[in-house]
Amino acid sequence: MNEQEPPFVTETTEDGVEVRRYEFTIKSVLEDARLDSYLATRFPDYSRTFIKKLIDENGILVNEEPVKPAYSPKKGDHVLCLVPVVEEDYVPPEDIPLDIIYEDDYILVVNKPADMVVHPSRGHQSGTLVNAVAYHCQDLSEGTGPLRPGIVHRLDRDTSGAIMVVKDNSVHQELARQFHDREVKKEYLAVCEGMVDLDSDLIDAPIGNHVRHKEKMAIRWDEGKTARTVYEVEERLGRFTVVHCFPRSGRTHQIRVHMQHLGHSIVADPKYGHRNRVYMSDIAGGEHHPAQEPVLERQALHALRLSIHHPVLDKDMTFEAKIPSDIKRFIELLREHVA
Repeated sequence: MNEQEPPFVTETTEDGVEVRRYEFTIKSVLEDARLDSYLATRFPDYSRTFIKKLIDENGILVNEEPVKPAYSPKKGDHVLCLVPVVEEDYVPPEDIPLDIIYEDDYILVVNKPADMVVHPSRGHQSGTLVNAVAYHCQDLSEGTGPLRPGIVHRLDRDTSGAIMVVKDNSVHQELARQFHDREVKKEYLAVCEGMVDLDSDLIDAPIGNHVRHKEKMAIRWDEGKTARTVYEVEERLGRFTVVHCFPRSGRTHQIRVHMQHLGHSIVADPKYGHRNRVYMSDIAGGEHHPAQEPVLERQALHALRLSIHHPVLDKDMTFEAKIPSDIKRFIELLREHVA
C-alpha cells in the first residue's frame, strides 16, 4: 500500500486543457480498499473528494476502462490519471462552510474536517482550507507564499481539528515565532490499536524521511531530527486505546510515526498502520460481511486543543475543537461492546 507517488508528464488534451498524466501499475493494496482511498495515499496532496470527482468525470481509468470510486483495486491493475493543471500563483476563493471556533480582527481558528487539504499544492487548488478562508476573510497574512496565505501551521489532510489562520502580517510573524520556539501548546485525541501498557510516557525518538517511501516519515536514529511526544491514556477499550497526545516538537506526521514506533499505530491510518477503515466486526468480533458499512474511514486523530499567547490582546488563549461525529461514534461503539 505504501508505494511512492508515481512520476508524471505534462501534456495537452484535444480540448486544449493542460494535464498531468500519471500512469502506473498497482503493486500492492490493502484488503477492502476503495480506489479513491487507495489513490489518496498515492497522491497525498490531493484530497479524496477531489480524486472521487476526477474518477466520476472519467479522468481516472483502470485497465483503460472508467470505474466507480468504490472500485476495489487489485494487484496488477493499470491506472491512468489525467489531472488538470491550473495556475499556481493564485488561490480562488470558494464558498465552503467553515466550523469557526474563534475569530477576531487578527486570527481565525477553525475546526477543520477530515479529508480537507490545508493549502493548494502541485496544481490542486480546489476545496482546500485556504480556498474556504479566502472566501470568508477580506484580508489574510502573506503566510509562506502565494498558495499559503494566513497559514502558520498545518494539519494532515485526514486529521481533523483546531487550526489557526492569521490575518495580519505582524501577528503572523509573532505567532510563527511561538510555534518555532515551542511555546504553542497542542493536544490531540487519538484512538490507537491495541492495549497501551503505560498510563503515560514520553516518546523521544528522532524523525526523518523514510529511506524508501518519499511520502512517509520514519524513526531515523542516524539523521532524524529531534522529536518528542507525551501521551496519556484516557481509556482502554478492548483491542483499542483512547489516548491524548501532546507533541513537544512539530515534525511531519509526528504523532502517527511515534505511536507506530510504540507499537500502537493510529486506528485506520493506512500509511503507518495495517488498515484503512474499521468495521463493526473489528469492534464486536464475528464474521466480516462485504456489504457492511465501515464505522470509520480515516485515521482516528483529532487536534483537540490549541493554546497560544495572543500577540495583540496580550493574553493566553486556548481553543477547543469538538470531537467529530465519526470518531465520537467509534468510541461510543467501543464502550458499548466493552461494557
